Amino acid sequence: MENSDAILARFLALHPKLIDLSLGRLQRLLGALGDPHRRLPPVIHVAGTNGKGSTVAFMRSVLEAAGLAVHVYTSPHLVRFHERIRIGAPGGGRLVDEDALVDAFRRCEEANASAPITVFEITTAAALLLFSEKPAHVLLLEVGLGGEFDATNVIEKPMATVVTPIGMDHSEYLGDTLSLVAKAKAGIFKRGAPAVIALQDHQEALDTLVRLAARAGAPAMVGGEHFHVHEENGRLVYQDEEGLLDLPLPRLPGRHQHVNAGTAIAALRASGFGRLAASAFEKGIASADWPARLQRLSRGRLQGLLRDGTELWLDGGHNPDGGRVVAAAMADFEDRNPRPLILVVGMLGTKDSAGFLAPFAGLAQHVFTIPMPSQTAARSAAEVAAFATAAGLQATPCASLEAALSAIAANDWGAPPRVLICGSLYLAGEVLAANGTPPS
Repeated sequence: MENSDAILARFLALHPKLIDLSLGRLQRLLGALGDPHRRLPPVIHVAGTNGKGSTVAFMRSVLEAAGLAVHVYTSPHLVRFHERIRIGAPGGGRLVDEDALVDAFRRCEEANASAPITVFEITTAAALLLFSEKPAHVLLLEVGLGGEFDATNVIEKPMATVVTPIGMDHSEYLGDTLSLVAKAKAGIFKRGAPAVIALQDHQEALDTLVRLAARAGAPAMVGGEHFHVHEENGRLVYQDEEGLLDLPLPRLPGRHQHVNAGTAIAALRASGFGRLAASAFEKGIASADWPARLQRLSRGRLQGLLRDGTELWLDGGHNPDGGRVVAAAMADFEDRNPRPLILVVGMLGTKDSAGFLAPFAGLAQHVFTIPMPSQTAARSAAEVAAFATAAGLQATPCASLEAALSAIAANDWGAPPRVLICGSLYLAGEVLAANGTPPS
């Protein structure tokens, strides 16, 4: 039987561009499939630069804790394509199985009839087809890139839309100012659907989002204005006009996850899920998990390459704001439990390497840079090392991840170090595969 990877390889030949933002090609295919996007469960649509996946993970965890069936669509995947499509069921969903995925791919391929279409568009069609055929209480739908012309924006009447923190990323597609990036993301706003806007790091982005929500006729619910979240006495306190929730701190580490958790709660309340039992919010926020977001690799093959007592962490952050929040989390770790911080970094050539690395200056003791052989657009280890050096960091290029970890193990850092592998979601996927701990 033909597997999903073989069909995905065939999809690559259907359009010369990997990314070509448009809705027309997908709308044509969905029409040929009988418009499955009009037979979906209620949708919460999520866009943003950073924190989309974590915000979705918090929402899913709370809803599943309440016993609801939750479909989820996210991207990119880390190890296997199947991670992008979670089929909901009461008591907890599961990643799409191979047989169901192959069947959906084949139906989309037949309906498309070899017409030009990008891989993301045709695989989004497959996901929407699968979601339309399984009952669920809600679909959490994450934008792939941008918003206005992203394939997921075929949804006409979402329950609510969400925009997580905006930063500079994918400027070659979305524009070279924060206002232009925010405008692209705001394209998911729909008349009458609440627009939940996370606490923003940049006023320019916030102003644009609020203005465009008003223009779209989408009632705005703005972080820091209409809802608030903060840590108090080791608890996460959320408050809006509906009242206060006193919750456990998220399992996901880093203060930025407080913002994501607060945004998730606001989105659920805006969508009509505010009356869920308090226990669902408590369990959901405390247990939400999202791979490669400050994930501790406490088991697996890679830990065995390091000396006993070494902490090994993984994060897929890859833009300047991502570097800032991860560096802040590492600084918090340092305050609580001081250790030498060592980075292992691989990055794509399309990313702002200097901007990502700059927040680690004065925090990381050394950077080992590595290539990503599976990515033709990756920077060489020497190029990333040059960016690290320019940012004021000591850097050593290495031939591979294993070589970097071996070099760390061979050095005397004065104390067992804290090792953070970071710089790319693609690298994070390679790390999880190499470690033998893929997402499930």
